[in-house]
Amino acid sequence: MANFSKSSVPRFAVEVYQNEYLPEGGQEVNAIVTVTSTGGGTSGGIPLTGAGSSPASLPVPEARAPGAAVVIMVDCSGSMDYPPTKMRNARDATAAAISTLRDGTAFAVVAGTHVAQEVYPGGGGLAVADERTRGEARQALRRLSAGGGTAISTWLKLTDRLLGASDAPIRHAILLTDGRNEHEGADELRAALDACDGRFTCDARGVGTDWEVKEVTQIASALLGSADIVADPGDLAADFTRMMADAMGKEVADVALRLWTPVGTEVLFVKQVAPVVEDLTARRTGAGPRAGDYPTGSWGDESRDYHVCVRVPVAGLGREMLAARVSLVLPDPSGAAGAAEVLSQGLVRAVWTDDMAASTSINPQLAHYTGQAELAEVIQQGLDARKLGDFDGATAKLGRAVQLAAVSGNGDTAKLLAKVVDVVDASTGTVRLKAKVAEADEMTLETRSTKTVRVKNTNR
Repeated sequence: MANFSKSSVPRFAVEVYQNEYLPEGGQEVNAIVTVTSTGGGTSGGIPLTGAGSSPASLPVPEARAPGAAVVIMVDCSGSMDYPPTKMRNARDATAAAISTLRDGTAFAVVAGTHVAQEVYPGGGGLAVADERTRGEARQALRRLSAGGGTAISTWLKLTDRLLGASDAPIRHAILLTDGRNEHEGADELRAALDACDGRFTCDARGVGTDWEVKEVTQIASALLGSADIVADPGDLAADFTRMMADAMGKEVADVALRLWTPVGTEVLFVKQVAPVVEDLTARRTGAGPRAGDYPTGSWGDESRDYHVCVRVPVAGLGREMLAARVSLVLPDPSGAAGAAEVLSQGLVRAVWTDDMAASTSINPQLAHYTGQAELAEVIQQGLDARKLGDFDGATAKLGRAVQLAAVSGNGDTAKLLAKVVDVVDASTGTVRLKAKVAEADEMTLETRSTKTVRVKNTNR
């Protein structure tokens, strides 16, 4: 079990990587913002030295004591009995996750079909993890059996009610499904996700190959969690153990990336670009005059990268301005913007110059992540084209993906692409579509298409 003492209070740092120079008439300013939390999780900390702007780092106040509430949602629809080992593997995986719970963690298990039912502890509440309750929960899992349909919105609503009864700052869920959400409309799932937004995070997993990738990734994206495929049900226990261990390492919840811009400046987009690509632009909430908050969820010992793009007013040569101030904040529960706790901040600058070399230089971090974002996009476009029978379009897009993966050193994605296409020349993106592709390989590529690699040429 992790030992959470005053000395393990996490610290946050913000570093900004950019080329601040604009040509005459230039207005678009781009920056990669690296946020690092260290000292509060279980991985031993991440060094805060870097090649960008000097990081400002503040400890999270001790009043934000760690505490977690977790709900595990297990698909118990009829398809979980085909093959019968799938249900057994799901029970074993849930038992493994329960064994990973830290003492004092509030938790519950939900069985999901076309309705949601509490498996443990029952009575509309949460149990507190200790040796006794973990054992009781594992015993209760023996009652799980397959039968019924799939209506995931009911699972999410019950989970929200259970977690809403807890005052734990870290509220997390794990959702496992093996099939499509066939017993309700897409609008019902969307409404449930909207209602749960900001209330808890959720990691979503699809087991086997009969589920819909876009449904599972939609759930994880909306609730700021991870999505993945577990093609072999026998691998579920290891995956669930890793997910729960990661959840137990989270120390700070509801952190927001706050972007303040001066008068006349427009925010074009804010995207997380590592460890996965996630567009946060539409999730902005107001945080006072000319400021907005973008949700980042819960943090342990980890580092993430964000791409910020703003449009500034034109200024004369030799002028410089603050294009944006990026802060990591803990919003005040009352909603008062001025009462937010600032954990760290960095500055994005704009300088107008007639030096062509300076204004056309591409920052290596920015170039890398622009390529990674394009990589995720062309994989999705290529797979969609392949499903529609547009084989020329699929070849072009997936060829470009192979080229981008090679240039950026994204070896994991390159290996997944090689199971869908025959690579003739990676440097030029010359490929041939494979005549036969295993469904699990195609689904794995689609599910993991947004995973990125960190930029290599930096001294972070």
